[in-house]
Amino acid sequence: MGRPDAVLMAEELGFTYRIMHIGPEVVRDLLDDITGGRARMPRFDRPVVDDPVLARALRRLHPALVGGADPLVREERLTAAVTAMVRRNASSRTGSAAPRELSGGGRTMAARRVRALLDEAYGRDLTAQDLADAAGCSRFALYRAFRAVYGIPPSDYQRLLRLRKARGLLVAGHSAADAAALSGFADQAHFHRWFVRSFGVTPGVFGRAADCTTGARSRVRVSQESQSA
Repeated sequence: MGRPDAVLMAEELGFTYRIMHIGPEVVRDLLDDITGGRARMPRFDRPVVDDPVLARALRRLHPALVGGADPLVREERLTAAVTAMVRRNASSRTGSAAPRELSGGGRTMAARRVRALLDEAYGRDLTAQDLADAAGCSRFALYRAFRAVYGIPPSDYQRLLRLRKARGLLVAGHSAADAAALSGFADQAHFHRWFVRSFGVTPGVFGRAADCTTGARSRVRVSQESQSA
């Protein structure tokens, strides 16, 4: 029978901790962008908080920072984590300012400008500031506008464009490695994971199936031309 005062390891090799330090200059920059410089720096009365929303945002941010995610993904997740940290856990004495929002017409126009940039340059490592410059508004406002108009974040739309390009390259006979590089993915591992998640098969399986289909069509055409002759 175990002793109630004994401390037992949950894992044989102990625990693994993930530590992220979000400096005050990062928080300041994000809050200035969100509110147009009207928010004061937050204060936190509790050094430890039990917040499932913040925990989920941090769990999504950590792999994006250490795993080589695209700039848009990192910046979107960093903004989500800082926003959850401040809005849900800052002291009531901090003082809050409402985020800057675009009007209906301005929201649609900003979203269309960002979409046009992504359509043209989806293979580039675009940053949130690149999109904000194209939209003519803050980074936070463009993110809210794009999601309101199209239902997904800009990073998701960029990834869909890259996957569509890569799928076309596979159909054209390119290898999975070439398709990943030419469509803008940082590495083949990221490409493989997202391709399977989106299409249900690996790039290799899809490419072989496309080759078989193309070969079958070619044989049919040759057969038909022979019969006509």
